[in-house]
Amino acid sequence: QGQLVESGGGLVQPGGSLRLSCAASGSIRSSSYMAWYRQAPGKQRELVARISNDENTYYINSVKGRFTISRDNAKNTVYLQMNSLKPEDTAVYYCNTFLPTRPWGQGTQVTVSS
Repeated sequence: QGQLVESGGGLVQPGGSLRLSCAASGSIRSSSYMAWYRQAPGKQRELVARISNDENTYYINSVKGRFTISRDNAKNTVYLQMNSLKPEDTAVYYCNTFLPTRPWGQGTQVTVSS
């Protein structure tokens, strides 16, 4: 299975926005669910959001109404639009299938701080 490359992270002030991208080598069309995960310092990796091929979405409670996951099967890319960011969103963000079956990428660091 193909490589996953996440990008779009950075340092942002509380209340700011970022858009993460995940480019997959190899088709994601065959993956029923794609997802974003995150791992904060000292914590386990957790699911943030997932999206099915017919674009049904799921979000953990702490990001509902602030984050939006989307996918473009033609471009083999998954996105995560993050608005109204909070310090507790600080983490390394990863994408993968749900449940994760591909090798993990390097992730992209998101730091929310004033």
